[in-house]
Amino acid sequence: MRGYAQSKIRLLFLTMLVGLVLTMLTRSAIAQTGSQTPAAAGAPAKISKPTVLTLIMDNQDPVFFTILGLSIVGLTLIIQGVMENRSSVFLPRQSTDTIRELIAQRKFQELLDFTENDPTFISQALNPALKRAPSFSSMKEAMETAIGEQTAEQFRKIEYLNIIGNLGPLLGLLGTVLGMIDAFSAMQAQGGATTPAALAGGVAKALCHTLLGLTLAVPCLAAFGVLRTVVDRLTVRGALIAEELLLMIKPGEARPAPPTGRQTQFPTQSYSPGPPYSPAQPPPGTPQGIASPPLVNAPRYPGADI
Repeated sequence: MRGYAQSKIRLLFLTMLVGLVLTMLTRSAIAQTGSQTPAAAGAPAKISKPTVLTLIMDNQDPVFFTILGLSIVGLTLIIQGVMENRSSVFLPRQSTDTIRELIAQRKFQELLDFTENDPTFISQALNPALKRAPSFSSMKEAMETAIGEQTAEQFRKIEYLNIIGNLGPLLGLLGTVLGMIDAFSAMQAQGGATTPAALAGGVAKALCHTLLGLTLAVPCLAAFGVLRTVVDRLTVRGALIAEELLLMIKPGEARPAPPTGRQTQFPTQSYSPGPPYSPAQPPPGTPQGIASPPLVNAPRYPGADI
C-alpha cells in the first residue's frame, strides 16, 4: 500500500510539473503572437502567412483544452513509465542478493520483515508465500497469485496511454467537425458572399484540431507499445527469479529408505510341454507291449459288441 501511495504522489508531482512547463510555453507563444505590430497608417497592408502555432492559439475552445489536458497526463505517464520500468528499479540486484542471503542463513523472520517493507516485484511476490508456510503447495499458490496481481497492476499503469492514444484522433476529428460547422455558418451568415481566403482560414483553423489529436495519439501509442514489451519482459524475468528463491525455501522431501530385509528369491524352472496325448496311443511311461487296463464301469451302448 505504501508503494502504491508513493507512486500516486510521484504521478501527481510529474503532472503538475509538466502542466507548468506547457503553461509557460503557451503563454510565451501567445505573447509572441500578440507582439506583432500592426501596419502603419497609410502603408500598404502586408499579408503574412500565419504559422501553425498562431492558428492553434487563435482557436482555443473546449476541445483544445481537453487535448491539452490529456497531453499533460500522457506525457506524465510516459515519463513515469520510463523511470519505473527499468531493470535496476523493477528488479534491483541488491534486493535479490539480500533475499538470497537471508534464505541461506535460514533467517525466515527477518526475511518476512524485509519482504513486507520492500516494494520491489520479487519481495511482493514472496511475501504472501512466506505467510503460507510451511505448506509448500499453499506457498506456491500464493506466490502465483501475487505475481498475477502485480503484473496486472503494471499493465494497468500503462494502459492509460492506450486509452489516451485512441481518444486523440477522435477528439481531433470532433474539433475539426465543429470548426467546419463554424466556418460554413459564418459563410451562410454573410449570405454566401465570402472570399476563398476567409473560407480557407476557417478550414485551416478547423484542421488544427486534427493536428493536435494526432500529435497526442502518436507518442502515446508508441510509448504504450514499447512499455508493454518492457513490462512483459521484466515480469516474466521477475517471476522466474521468485520461483527460484521459493525453491530455495522448500524443505527437502523425504525419500523412501532402501529395504533392509533379505528378500527370498524363488528359482524359476522352465517348463517344456511334452507331446500331445492321444487315446490311440498308450500314456507316456507305459512299457511297450502292455495294454492299458480296461475302463471299469464304462458305459455300454447298444451295438457296442458288434
